[in-house]
Amino acid sequence: MPRLVRLYIISALVGLGLSILFVLLLMLLDVAGLRHLVLGSRVGWLAGLMLIIFNMIVFTGVQFGIAVMRLADSSPPSRGGGVFPDQLRPAILHARAGK
Repeated sequence: MPRLVRLYIISALVGLGLSILFVLLLMLLDVAGLRHLVLGSRVGWLAGLMLIIFNMIVFTGVQFGIAVMRLADSSPPSRGGGVFPDQLRPAILHARAGK
């Protein structure tokens, strides 16, 4: 399996775990009466499932982004190139007044 695919699967599993933990904390703390809304309805399980899935998408994306950024090589930054400040000269523009 390619390294990037394995990294994404691991990020998805971490995102799922974080999402479940986040939704459990939401329910436990009853933020904005959410526990009452979810548990007081016949289709509250669907709302809870949607909360988990949509938060999983967010947490997976963040986790994968952080993991990809950490893959960058640790070579020292380049000093740049091209024009150096001592070679810069201001451009001379001639302006004429209009009628």
